[in-house]
Amino acid sequence: MSRRTVFFVSDQTGVTAETMGHSLLTQFEGQEFRQVTLPFIASIDKAEEAVRKINATGQEDGWRPIVFSTLVKEDLRRVVKASNGLFLDFFDAFLGPLEGELMVKSSERAGRAHGIADQLVYSTRIEATNFALAADDGAITADYERADVILIGVSRSGKTPTCIYMAMQYGVFAANYPFTEDDFDGKQLPASVRGHTPKLFGLTISPLRLQQIRNERRPGSRYASISQCEFEVRSAENLFHRHGIPAIDTTECSIEEIASRIIDRKGIERRLRP
Repeated sequence: MSRRTVFFVSDQTGVTAETMGHSLLTQFEGQEFRQVTLPFIASIDKAEEAVRKINATGQEDGWRPIVFSTLVKEDLRRVVKASNGLFLDFFDAFLGPLEGELMVKSSERAGRAHGIADQLVYSTRIEATNFALAADDGAITADYERADVILIGVSRSGKTPTCIYMAMQYGVFAANYPFTEDDFDGKQLPASVRGHTPKLFGLTISPLRLQQIRNERRPGSRYASISQCEFEVRSAENLFHRHGIPAIDTTECSIEEIASRIIDRKGIERRLRP
């Protein structure tokens, strides 16, 4: 199957176009995409330059590119829409119906989704992220009282990236504690997290997938052996069950999905909205 080029065009960073576009592209399994982001398209000259890149790529590939756009200003959208790509405009699709429903014309002000309009929001994001980094891998357990949630599970099950994502996207104060082999000697939770059971949430993973991840980090080691992975996953799941700790299997979940499920199941308040 041929590879298709996908452009994410934005008048700001392109994060919104990338996020929404990726969500759609994941529905087409087996299709290979080459992804190109064109950020800060804030003038007619830059819009015309983007069109030249899109058209040149189409000629080179032999297939018209797919263009995801979050351009706010109508004149910029009009220029890029005239390219030879399949133009999919998120703002154009929704602004019109919203204007009709609200009976108010949109301001067409770029960058409002990512600007630091509220210093409190910005400070919350920074504070939550700093907390997640400081409390990573059980480094600082004395501050667990501040945590909204404490993720527990075996090493390399997805705890760290999930904590950082929840902090940056939702302002959630998330800590994580990795089980070690010593933690499985008895039937009790590790002393560091034992007094915080209501905040605990478990992450588990298939032993085979865990072996693949660990083998990339420490190839051929006991740590990455399938027998060790099977033992640790089984022991962790037994602890979750014994102490009534909710858990999810991260084997086939994205970080975004893991975070959303945790927040939903724990009833955690989102301090920020992405």
